[in-house]
Amino acid sequence: MFKPALRQASRQLGKRSSGLVHPPLRHASSATAFDWKDPLKASALFTEDELAIAETAESYCQERMLPRVLDAYRNEDYDAKILEEMGELGLLGATIEGYECAGVSSVASGLITRAVERVDSGYRSAMSVQSSLVMGGIHEHGTEELKEKFLPGLAKGKKIGCFGLTEPNHGSDPGSMESVAKPHPSKKGYYSLSGSKTWITNSPIADVFLVWAKLQETGKIRGFVIERDQCPPGTLETPALKHKNGLRASITGMIQMDDCPVPEANMFPDIEGLTGPFSCLNSARHGIAWGVMGALEDCIDRARTYSLDRKQFKGNPLAKYQLIQKKLADASTDAAFGILAAAQVARLKDQGLATPEMISMIKRQNCDRALVNARVLQEIFGGNAASDEYHIGRHVANLFVTQTYEGQSDIHALILGRAITGVQAFC
Repeated sequence: MFKPALRQASRQLGKRSSGLVHPPLRHASSATAFDWKDPLKASALFTEDELAIAETAESYCQERMLPRVLDAYRNEDYDAKILEEMGELGLLGATIEGYECAGVSSVASGLITRAVERVDSGYRSAMSVQSSLVMGGIHEHGTEELKEKFLPGLAKGKKIGCFGLTEPNHGSDPGSMESVAKPHPSKKGYYSLSGSKTWITNSPIADVFLVWAKLQETGKIRGFVIERDQCPPGTLETPALKHKNGLRASITGMIQMDDCPVPEANMFPDIEGLTGPFSCLNSARHGIAWGVMGALEDCIDRARTYSLDRKQFKGNPLAKYQLIQKKLADASTDAAFGILAAAQVARLKDQGLATPEMISMIKRQNCDRALVNARVLQEIFGGNAASDEYHIGRHVANLFVTQTYEGQSDIHALILGRAITGVQAFC
């Protein structure tokens, strides 16, 4: 169902549009030519369907999203229609089979994510929350009734989802969460949820909330699906968090619950503890590892163009100078390696062979290298980097956030250290 629609979308958006900042990932003119856009020919590892999906995503992102991003970033104004547009193209929950989802490979999903974050990390964050955290969580842990009720609307972007795990007092330590669920005192067959979640992408505009809370009776963490339109006034509030330094093109807020009633049928039936939220986070972290490479590739593209156009010191382009070339070479190398690593884990993921530690490794490494290299490439622009019209400062600010959320890099180092040594270092 997805592929004919994808091809039609490609024709409508214009394949290989001259307006693309980073043209679709096809190849150099000869088998031996070096292609700076794809230095290690990663595209040779992708199927024709995966490349077609990448082209559609690239065309949409560059033609429809890029023109909006500066105003969105300046004004902290996320256009919720973006999720509907993504839904029309089949980009949401793309790896899920059925429920009006595309059912594509994890590599294809990664290429979509890469294309979106090439425009802005905030746009990718909104998509990742919808696709990996909410849709992925419902698909993996929900009942068939929950899947049929929520996934089609989320897949089309007609419903917007958010994921509530992080709390004001508990970020990297979600096991200490204070949100609690108890049997509702007056509604049989319902739970009552109370507590606060913070730094929640999409929450101010969300219709569907996947929230994790501890059962009062057992202390076990369980997942609940809350519907905004079913909550009585005063039981669910979602104030926005404004004045962010990064991810300003996405919308972020809190989830405040005060005896919020949730049907028992909306609780995930079998999963308990942190296994549930961490399985969702692993899927999102895998997407981040692809996405930040897209942001870094955009920084490389813009820095290369600027260094070729900018003339200094006897009319020479900045690109002539060794320090400039080294910056570009370092960034290009890290981006090429990062894509190959993400693709390898994606293939293993589809074979059921990926481990959480692999995902920690690529999330940590790709986020760290994207941030370091984007910051160094920013220096090529000199004072112009302070202008948002050059885009690179926006990427740098965003990449700091991606390095921090869904497991800050030091936390992933401890996850890897535990796997390497067998010794727990968290406490």
